[in-house]
Amino acid sequence: MAPKTDLVGLPKVVLHDHLDGGLRAATVAELAAEAGHALPAGAPGLAEWFFDAADSGSLVRYLTTFEHTVAVMQTREQLRRVAREWVEDLAADGVVYGEARWAPEQHTRLGLSLADAVEAVGAGLADGMAAATASGRPMVARQLVTSLRHTPPNPEVVELAVAREHLVAGFDLAGPEDGFGPELHAASFARLRETYTPFTVHAGEAAGVASVAGAVQLGALRLGHGVRIVEDITLDASGYRLGPVARWVLDRRIPLEVSPTSNLQTGICATVGEHPFGLLERLGFVVTVNCDNRLMSRTSPSHEMGLLGDAFGYTTDDLRRFTVDAARAAFLPHEERERLVADVIEPGYAAA
Repeated sequence: MAPKTDLVGLPKVVLHDHLDGGLRAATVAELAAEAGHALPAGAPGLAEWFFDAADSGSLVRYLTTFEHTVAVMQTREQLRRVAREWVEDLAADGVVYGEARWAPEQHTRLGLSLADAVEAVGAGLADGMAAATASGRPMVARQLVTSLRHTPPNPEVVELAVAREHLVAGFDLAGPEDGFGPELHAASFARLRETYTPFTVHAGEAAGVASVAGAVQLGALRLGHGVRIVEDITLDASGYRLGPVARWVLDRRIPLEVSPTSNLQTGICATVGEHPFGLLERLGFVVTVNCDNRLMSRTSPSHEMGLLGDAFGYTTDDLRRFTVDAARAAFLPHEERERLVADVIEPGYAAA
């Protein structure tokens, strides 16, 4: 495989990247100063603080870092800027399509309505796409509106996904996984299904096979992380045996939105070489490469690809396959996905 420094030039697709986890540390510091929000450390140590605080082995501890990013995303101007920079930073790393997921309910402290917040993020994504095109690295960006597992279901958030305005592509369920099964939001998922609105669910990160089962039973088209599906796979003298949930995910080709560095931070494994990605890929699961939260994980899509390449010996052709699979799992119309593959991804890898 080419050195990591060459990976920036390869087209990439990012399906799992949180808007409130991808801020520039300098932007957090600047907006916090303007808003009078106290930060735990000042720049240049702020980026290190976010990484160290997230690098605890606990999803619950990991999630506490977001109180500082969410605090500086409470006005139209703040949301628009953060969304614009989200696109610019990913485009600079070679991303040609990305979905920014975020929970509008967390961004109404200063009086924004949910609809206003979604409109502001859509405007910021449009600004970022224009800037990316002007810089010679065009990127398509969409947003996923998210509900949180540990809060009561909010029909208004679901309807924002159903309307699919302001570059909204679909819906996500996130937040503390253990103890908050997706079935608590069953009515939301019923509404999404009846309106043919695509959705993904965080599952198989902090909780195991039962969480994945709950997500697929509710109709999830993709799984956020999903890697603890390996707990439904056993090895004996005759080889690997898949349990019913793993078999369903494999046979239905349900994509896994995998974020290796984030998974190390939340305790799924100790090293990239031990990450379930390698086994799942060998067994034929649809695995895609993502960052989850670039600020907290101090990472980028190119860095994640490089880590996997080093750990499992993947070639550039393997990375092309992961990228094509991610593009075909995007919450876009089929024709747009296929154009992205044929006109952007395949030529980009051929040139490499």
